[in-house]
Amino acid sequence: MKQCPRCGAAFSGLEWQCPQCRWNVDLVDGYPAFAPVLARQSNGYPADGHKEIAHLEDSCFWFKGRNKLLQFALNRYFPSAENLLEIGCGTGFVLAGLAGERPGMSLIAGDIYIAGLNFAHDRVPQAEFIQMDARYIPYVSEFDVIGAFDVLEHIDDDLCVLREIFKAVKPKGGCIISVPQHQWLWSSNDEIACHKRRYSRRELKTKMETVGFKVLWTTSFVTLLLPLMLLSRAKSGIGGGEHGRESALKELKLPAQLNTVLEKIGDLELAMLRKGISLPAGGSLLYVGEKE
Repeated sequence: MKQCPRCGAAFSGLEWQCPQCRWNVDLVDGYPAFAPVLARQSNGYPADGHKEIAHLEDSCFWFKGRNKLLQFALNRYFPSAENLLEIGCGTGFVLAGLAGERPGMSLIAGDIYIAGLNFAHDRVPQAEFIQMDARYIPYVSEFDVIGAFDVLEHIDDDLCVLREIFKAVKPKGGCIISVPQHQWLWSSNDEIACHKRRYSRRELKTKMETVGFKVLWTTSFVTLLLPLMLLSRAKSGIGGGEHGRESALKELKLPAQLNTVLEKIGDLELAMLRKGISLPAGGSLLYVGEKE
């Protein structure tokens, strides 16, 4: 069900006009916009970040490895899901991977930035896109699965977002969440990316349970490459500016041979995860939860 942001009424149908209070959604560049004031500016992500990342994703070991893990989690824990909402879809790289893995699934994706939606629409034209603030999701008990992939760390009130995710998921549906892990890995890379925090497993699990989710699976990933991450972060240190941004992107802009080696290491790690192993430490953290 859709939910009116003005009066809170739940309603169905193809149109966004509320039958109770007659509210109607604004359009920004053709997208339904639920937070139009934030559509072109936000303090949660660099304004030109989408363009920079879009050029890296198709070849970079990190993005490709995360996609493989998310596709595995979706197929393992939600094999019969018919629809999915991705929050903070960015350039649509994850969405495109999920669309290729589950071509019959209905996809809706939202992002606070119109710039991100434009990239995502080009990649996954069959999906439906909305501009929104993740602190208000205009749906109630609508989705089999909601995904937020490296999104929560950009938002001060992450608990508010998790409550909204819980509200928008159907009973017996669930969520797949990925976040950066370990505050002791904090560096200029996090500052450049406008992160508010890195998570511990306990913190994320506690917050998920606070809003009502039951944990199905949680694991670290980017585990085998953790020593390289530590070395890289130690070199980058704390700081910002253009030099800091170049240093952060350098982690992803690797020579082709090295990138291939790191991707194969990621494949080895995924093989371990497929056997049900939950890794205790790593650069990132995955949480799969169910709404009972």
